Parts: sequence; structure tokens; C-alpha cells
Amino acid sequence: MFFMNLEEKIDLAAKWIAESERLVVFTGAGCSTGSGIPDFRGPDGLWTRRDKGLPPPKSKVPWDQAEPNANHFSVVELLEMEKLDYVISQNIDGLHAKSGIPFEIMSELHGNQFFMKCLSCNKKILFEEAGWDKAKWGRGMRQAGVKEGQPKCPHCEGRLINSIVDFGDPLPYDELSEAIRRSEQSDVFFVVGSSLVVSPAANMPGYAKQSGAKLIIINKGDTPYDTVADIRFDELIEDVLPPIMEKVKKLTILD
Repeated sequence: MFFMNLEEKIDLAAKWIAESERLVVFTGAGCSTGSGIPDFRGPDGLWTRRDKGLPPPKSKVPWDQAEPNANHFSVVELLEMEKLDYVISQNIDGLHAKSGIPFEIMSELHGNQFFMKCLSCNKKILFEEAGWDKAKWGRGMRQAGVKEGQPKCPHCEGRLINSIVDFGDPLPYDELSEAIRRSEQSDVFFVVGSSLVVSPAANMPGYAKQSGAKLIIINKGDTPYDTVADIRFDELIEDVLPPIMEKVKKLTILD
């Protein structure tokens, strides 16, 4: 794309989002740094510090006590304006669900720290609702196997596992399939805070782009899709997303 300054890029991104009929928002760890949760490949991320021989960054709050930030609520605003078709997230922090995004329009490809999932009926259920005592039954990871007497799915008696996808585990087939379908059907694919290097989640922008969607990326740091993105922001999310949202609101009111 021809050179545009920051204001021009913000204006065009807002226009595309406001005019979109099948907007997909894809979020990575950068979306949650404002909630006190470190990212992985950002300037002070976990893997960035590791590669420099530095200790891992500390979370400002315990993960299970983190609250949604302005980035998450921007996605909720898109839903309320009827501009959001689907959310695809790589994050396990559960903050999109906490902010009000329904599971019906979201694929949490790497799981959610607050939920278990039934291997038979695919329903998600809170650990507390399942009666799962981690002190007794452990974390409930797939590879741990079944322990005698552990709680079963209250809906179908199937096996419950931690919804978090551990290393070596397959991604949830139903959510992955739906994420691919929504990506291929999108007209605007909006990446917020992801370096897009962890597959198969990172393949979603490619599916969208190949199907003709406009690709917008906000991420501090390089991604493999930078050369094909229609609009690329290398600024902090907090410096770009709020002005985009303000312009989307104005354009939506005018419609």
C-alpha cells in the first residue's frame, strides 16, 4: 500500500471497520498487557527477555485476578454497535469472556483458565460448577489421564479436561474449525496485539487474506504478515485503538 501517515491509517481503518459486514477481531497477548499480564514477544515479553538472558517479567496482578482493559471493552463496543462478527483469541486469560463477549461468537484457541471442557459434548463449564477440586484432582490436563472418582460432565457424563491447550495437545477442533470458517468469510480481519507466529492460530490472517478480506494489524514488533497487510500499525495498541474506535462510532452514527 502507498505510504500513509498515522492519522490517515487510523481514518482508513475506521472506515473499513465501520463499513464491514463480517468483521473478525483476532487478539494476542498484547491485548492483555494493559491488564497487568505480560506478553511473550513484545519489547519486554517473556520470550524477548529469555533470549536476552533476563529473568521473566512479573505479572502486575495474579492472572486469575486480572480485569479486562480498554482493549477488551473496545471489542465489546464493536459488538454493541453490531459491527462484530467474531472474535478469535490466542489468550487463556478469559478476559474477553469477562468483558462480555459470548462464547457463541468466540474461539479461544488456546483455552480459558477458568473453564473445563467436555471431550464428549464440547460444553464449557467453570471448575467450580464441575465440582473440580484442583488440590484433589490436579489441573485436569488432558495428558494426566483419568483419575478414579473425578467429576464428570454434568450434561453428558463425558470426561472433563482443563480447556487450556498444553504443549503437544491438539487445539479444540470445533473452535478451530469455526475460526477458520469465520476467517475465510470475513471482509475485514483485525489483528490486535499478536506477533502471529504460533500456528495454527497464526494461519487465520492468511485464510482471511486469501479469501479477499482487508487485513489490519496493530502490533508492536514484526509479524510474518507485515508485507501483505493492507494497514500495518507498529505503534502501541493504546495509541491506535482508541482513536480508531472514536472514528468508528462517529461513522456508525452517521450511517
